[in-house]
Amino acid sequence: MADTTARQQRSDERRRSILDAARERADADGWSAVTTRHLADAIGYTQPVLYGHFPGGKNEIMLTVALEGFVEFTDHCRSAVGRKTGRRAVEAIATAYLEFATAHPAVYEAMFQLPIDTRFASDDTVSELRDAFDVLAQTLGDTGGAQTEVFWGALHGMGQLELAGRMRPEHRAQRIRELGARFGGTP
Repeated sequence: MADTTARQQRSDERRRSILDAARERADADGWSAVTTRHLADAIGYTQPVLYGHFPGGKNEIMLTVALEGFVEFTDHCRSAVGRKTGRRAVEAIATAYLEFATAHPAVYEAMFQLPIDTRFASDDTVSELRDAFDVLAQTLGDTGGAQTEVFWGALHGMGQLELAGRMRPEHRAQRIRELGARFGGTP
C-alpha cells in the first residue's frame, strides 16, 4: 500500500513537472515552441514517459493547462469581486479578467485561442469552463447568458488588443469604468 502511494505520488509529481515545463516554455517562447521532445528533456525523462502521462501529447497538455487556467481564472475573479455588487463588482471582475490575461498570456491563449478538445456553451461543457462563465454571469446578474456573452466578448477583445499592444495601457482604467457603466447598473 505504501509502495502504491509513493508510486502515485511520483507519477503526480512527473505530471505536474510536465505541465509546469509546458507553461514555462509557452510563456517564454509561445506554444509553438512547446514540443514533446522539449518537455521530455526539461523534466529529464523520455518521450514515452511523457506520453504515459498525456497519451494525447501536446494537445492533451494544452487542454490540461487550459482547464487549470479556467480554475485559476475563476478563483481570481471570485476573489476580486468578493462582496461587491453592481458597477463596483463589474469593474472588479473586468480588472481581474484583464490582469489574468496579462499575467498569464500563454495560459490565456490556451484557454481562449488554441484549439482544445472541449466544447463551450453546450450541455456537455466541462465544469471548469461553466464555472468561469458562471462567475461572470453571476456578477452581472444575468440568468439568460446573452449579456454575459457580450461582456465576455468585450473583455476578450480588450485583452487581445492589450496583449497585442494595440490599446494604450494608460487607458485601461477608463475602459473598465466604461464597462462598469454599461454592465453594472447603479453603483
